[in-house]
Amino acid sequence: MGAKVLVAMSGGVDSSVAAWLLQRQGYECVGVTMKLYTNESAGRKGHTCCALEDVEDAREVARRLDIPYYVFNFTEEFDRQVMRRFAQSYRRGDTPNPCIDCNRYLKFGALLHRAQVLGMDYIATGHYARICLTPESGRWAVRKAADPDRDQSYVLASMTQDQLAHTLFPLGRLRKSEVRRIAEEQGFVNARKHDSQDICFVPDGDYGAFLARYTGRIACPGDILDREGRVLGRHRGAECYTLGQRKGLGVSAAEPLYVCGKSMADNTVTLGPESALYGRTLLAGDWVWGAIGAPREPLRVWAKVRYRQTERPALAEPLPDGTVRLTFDEPQRAITTGQAVVLYRGDTVLGGGTITAVP
Repeated sequence: MGAKVLVAMSGGVDSSVAAWLLQRQGYECVGVTMKLYTNESAGRKGHTCCALEDVEDAREVARRLDIPYYVFNFTEEFDRQVMRRFAQSYRRGDTPNPCIDCNRYLKFGALLHRAQVLGMDYIATGHYARICLTPESGRWAVRKAADPDRDQSYVLASMTQDQLAHTLFPLGRLRKSEVRRIAEEQGFVNARKHDSQDICFVPDGDYGAFLARYTGRIACPGDILDREGRVLGRHRGAECYTLGQRKGLGVSAAEPLYVCGKSMADNTVTLGPESALYGRTLLAGDWVWGAIGAPREPLRVWAKVRYRQTERPALAEPLPDGTVRLTFDEPQRAITTGQAVVLYRGDTVLGGGTITAVP
């Protein structure tokens, strides 16, 4: 048999086809579903991952492939590394991306460690991205997927060199339509299953309700201000609002207003015109460098600060404390603390970090 691979099977079509592809390539596959939270902790409504039907779908695909299948309980790690970080970030006034934390600490952290303890050579997931060895630097790097509409390189930028060296992304060169076709040809029960949407443990999108349920603390109402400090109305809790938000503000005005600032210390939310959302500069920390090591000189890059954003040209300046100052050539909309910033050269991820300030 070939190398041993622990395949993370969510019950969806992507990870199922990933397991099938690896088996065809000669790998010895073992399927595993990660139980990350309970329905009670998530206040689950509608479809998310980790549901009983997802486990049964993954188990059925593993049966068809004739590979071992297990469910690993990572609820404690997920609570500590993802849900708790999410709540703390919102309480600070940031807007976190829990999918990045889940990748970093659970899928390519805890799961990889478990795989190595079990004597496996690799882990594999159904992410749409590629992993390559960079000839110039000799370092592993994430590259964009062949399907630009499905590319997930942005949420994988925090992967370390060791994680990249022991991870496989079988779907990196396929389009979603090809993946569904394969699943149908193989008779997989989830061939037409819809993709999970939104944050898995906040399936209804109500962050305020999740924070109240998770922390036991009810959000405190406060003043909504304009940029001159005049009171425009009342908010239901500053942590319930995100930069750039327009809907659900409860304020009437002659022109559209957007959340352009929050003060957690004063418990205020500031509104302004869309023009107030644009800026060129950010500071970011917690850097993980991919295709290149940490640079010593300013570096011309292409960068994005949101998952669905197209990369924009910028200058990355490494600072003595390990943080990076990034200055875009043109103003960008709603650069938000807590979100990830990812740097590219062509289709290759150079590195990524977390936005800590927007001067």
